[in-house]
Amino acid sequence: MPPLLKNWDTKTWIASDNYIHSFNRFLTKSIKLNSKSRILDIGCGRGKILGTLSSQLKLTNKPLGIDIINHKDKDKRISFQRTDALSFFKQNKETFDLILIKQTIHFLKMNEIKKLLFLCNKSLNKNGVIFILNLDSYKNELPTFSLMDKKLKDSFKRHQKIFFLISQIFTTVNIRKFEFNVKISKQKYLDLIKQRYISMLLSFSNKQISNGIKEIDHKYDKVLEFKDKLICFILKK
Repeated sequence: MPPLLKNWDTKTWIASDNYIHSFNRFLTKSIKLNSKSRILDIGCGRGKILGTLSSQLKLTNKPLGIDIINHKDKDKRISFQRTDALSFFKQNKETFDLILIKQTIHFLKMNEIKKLLFLCNKSLNKNGVIFILNLDSYKNELPTFSLMDKKLKDSFKRHQKIFFLISQIFTTVNIRKFEFNVKISKQKYLDLIKQRYISMLLSFSNKQISNGIKEIDHKYDKVLEFKDKLICFILKK
């Protein structure tokens, strides 16, 4: 995995209370969960979504989050393990009602994704669900500069390969879409670009980032308004 992956989970709108509550409403409307549900979040970051969901559902079993980065400010309402997904499943003996993989599966190689999906399926309870989310390629509104846009389109081609792999492994695949209305100052967004807030920016040089910031500054108004769109695959045994 990229050495700069620690930059992922930067405090963007995704870390806001509005986003977290909106996403959890979407999640609980999409699948049935209750206070006894056992939940695993693969690539949990700081665990704020999982922690908020735990409070909302009053979970009796502390939800489990795994990530290769141990953030200092991770949510205390979750059980956290610093590990990668494949290593976790080598020793895991628990089963889950929900396995959440939000905007992280694309970091893996295709053979690793295939192995992970089989391991997740094996670790589901009878009526358990795997919830996989990635950026939605259809009419994506993310503000970009030209080089970033090219990188984004290339990543969407790989996403399609991942989605095809999913459809080959699982006979029951439901597709839903999640959208969140973002309103952010251009200056704040430029700061996020500088911090490489999204994984596709990790490989860019400082000069490429600097040129991209100038391009966005010229291209957009002082306030950016757009929809952050995710496509969701709900997988069952």
